Amino acid sequence: MKLFGAFRAYDAGGTLELELPVDARVADLREALDRHAREHWPAYRPELLKASAFASETTVLRDAEPVPEGVAMAVLPPVSGG
Repeated sequence: MKLFGAFRAYDAGGTLELELPVDARVADLREALDRHAREHWPAYRPELLKASAFASETTVLRDAEPVPEGVAMAVLPPVSGG
């Protein structure tokens, strides 16, 4: 998984591998990332993940959708500008 925005502050490498079941949905990916973050990132803020989107290389995916097999995923935190 590729990390963007505020998630880069938690892991400077910008990528992460998580174990998921074969039939995983995006909600499962969100839960796996939350578990990893709580164990490894002391400054982790769960509300950031709750407001974040997940995307494949071409599509933003909703929690009920399956995680595409063999495709790099990304977690996209909310952004603001001005």
